Amino acid sequence: MALDVADPAGKSAPRRDRSHYLYVSVLVAAALGVGVGFVAPEFAQSLKPLGTGFVKLVKMMISPIIFTTLVLGVGSVRKAATIGRLGVLALVYFLAMSTVALAIGLVVGNFLHPGTGMHLKEAFHSGAANEGKGTVDFLLGIIPETLISALTSGEVLQTLLVSLVVGFALQSMGEHAAPILRTIAAFQRLVFRVLMLIMWTAPIGAFGAMAAVVGATGIDALKSLATIMLGFYATCVIFVLVVLGAFLRLSTGFSILRLLRYLAREFLLILSTSSSETALPRLIAKMEHLGVSRPVVGIVVPTGYSFNLDGTAIYLTMASIFIANALGKPLALGEQVGLLLFMIVASKGAAAVTGAGIATLAAGLQSHRPDLVDGVGFIIGIDRFMSEARALTNFAGNSVATVLIGCWMKQIDAARARRVLSGELPFDETLLEQGEVVDAEDRPAASPSSAGGQG
Repeated sequence: MALDVADPAGKSAPRRDRSHYLYVSVLVAAALGVGVGFVAPEFAQSLKPLGTGFVKLVKMMISPIIFTTLVLGVGSVRKAATIGRLGVLALVYFLAMSTVALAIGLVVGNFLHPGTGMHLKEAFHSGAANEGKGTVDFLLGIIPETLISALTSGEVLQTLLVSLVVGFALQSMGEHAAPILRTIAAFQRLVFRVLMLIMWTAPIGAFGAMAAVVGATGIDALKSLATIMLGFYATCVIFVLVVLGAFLRLSTGFSILRLLRYLAREFLLILSTSSSETALPRLIAKMEHLGVSRPVVGIVVPTGYSFNLDGTAIYLTMASIFIANALGKPLALGEQVGLLLFMIVASKGAAAVTGAGIATLAAGLQSHRPDLVDGVGFIIGIDRFMSEARALTNFAGNSVATVLIGCWMKQIDAARARRVLSGELPFDETLLEQGEVVDAEDRPAASPSSAGGQG
């Protein structure tokens, strides 16, 4: 194994997560922007181009991000479906639960009306016109002149159409599509590497955007940011404890609180990194230790990390409503439903990479209301706090999904799960370090009993 940094003892030094410095820089820059906005409001408003420039850089990456994630996402569906009922059940559940999360985000957003009264129309005026089109013109406009033009024109819906067509075409090719999918996967890594480089300019964008907004609205900006943050946190808590908790209790008899307590260390890890990816290996290990069969864990957990992003779904809808209200251009109900449908598709296969949530948000607004895209710059300053709640909710959703699907497939040892959740059979951290999950004598049987019992 290659060492990151060699020392005389032959031990490797831990690799530093540089994204931590990026998050800290964004917070510091946003705070400085707020300060400048209060001290020199006129000068602060002149800094608006800094935020606009960052948003334009993100918009530049929208088409390649959508193309690569959706093409690979359809490929993942093909692979998951080949294992039969388990794959189909998992994908149907992911789609349904993401739709529920998006709908809850819309309901709460319309109830709270975050951003209302800020009147940022002038401060964040966009040159993009939102020209009204008839239904026929709108549908014909989705069809690009050529495949290449769809990826270079910046028209999100055209990119979406081409991505789905290419994805299904590759799906029909079977194993012959493998080399092409590997090439697209390599291109996706390049795309997200470029996005990560762009994200390092986020502190500049956050500084300019926050300065301009606070300079134009004063204390109202901070009140609105607090409203959207607290509303988002509350929505995530309600979704996990009420919605997911009810599904878990009714389907299995297990308690959501006991499951969350069992995964407490993983939640702390995610809280410190703002990424649910960091806890992926531990979730796999703990789900097997809980008694879920290895095939179910091996399919549901990795697939869920791309297709079951409940926290991200809530964020996308609430952030869209917030931006529209803040700019004085609220979304009509029909536009909200259309945006919801787009987000259901666009969020599938989205890689858990820094900036992916911002890029998907910008893509949704670009496809439905281009005049709102500049408002994305305003939310950058608090995205760090939002990302923590997103990651925690995504992780909770995937852990519940694994238990639920294991129960529905009768691939969970219910007696063992009760012992684990009650604390009688604690998880052995030393086994994880050795690459094991449970020891041979305590491993769940190959054909576990059906779920049930009290959590």
